[in-house]
Formats: sequence, C-alpha cells, structure tokens
Amino acid sequence: MTAGIPLLEGGCHCGAITLAFSTALVPASTAARACDCSFCRAHGAAWLSDANANAQLIVHAHRPEHLRRYRQGSETAQFLLCGACGVLVAVVFDEDGDTYAAVNAGCLAARETFAPAVTASPQTLAPAEKTARWRQLWIRDVQIQA
Repeated sequence: MTAGIPLLEGGCHCGAITLAFSTALVPASTAARACDCSFCRAHGAAWLSDANANAQLIVHAHRPEHLRRYRQGSETAQFLLCGACGVLVAVVFDEDGDTYAAVNAGCLAARETFAPAVTASPQTLAPAEKTARWRQLWIRDVQIQA
C-alpha cells in the first residue's frame, strides 16, 4: 500500500474476497455515488473512487474460485462479486493494459463514516462518455490478486 495514505479495508461477507483501498478521501466529507441502474440498485451499491495518483486498490481473492466477474449494460465494465456470499465488492474497467476501479462503499468496514450517498445516472451516458468518466474518476492503481 502507498506510504502515508490512509487505508480503508473491507471485503465480502464470508471473507473469500478482501480489499484494501489506499486513499486520501476523508470519509465524513465524501459521498459515494449510488448508481441508479437496476443491477446496482439490486445490490445496494454506492461507488467510491479516487483518481489521485497515490490512490491504490488491492482486491485479494483468498478463495479464487469464488471471485466472479459479471458484465451488464454496455458490457464494458466488470463487476467483481463473491460467488459464495454474493457481495458486490468492486467494479473494474480495463483499457490498453490499464485497470481502473471503483469500490462498493457497502463492503468497507468504515461504510458508516461516509457522507450520505448521492444518486448517479451513468446509464444515461453513451459508452464513450462512460469510459471517459471512469478514466477521470476511478482508481488507477489496481491489483487483483487471485
């Protein structure tokens, strides 16, 4: 993890997938983005990301057989879920060898310390607008360890 940057930890309910999010975001003044698509609403997902160069996300699949990837909508991004307990932990987007990600605030241990979520409507964006938004807002240093 990045030295000197606060660490937010979390994961799925059963512990098969954990994550460590190094970010300078201050939870009390940071509102996650609650996507209004049917998939995110069904999972109660609200997304956090930090495009700061020092931000980092490590997703660790302690039981790799439980790491599930699901594409929906434009099928550009992949949702990372636990196949055992069903918790949605992150969403990733791969482009030109780079991986960008956002974390589901609901799977973080500090979830109660964030400002109330705000609604976001990315489904109204064209595919090129979505990917431009992801490149602008999402975490750029992403590791998925299985």
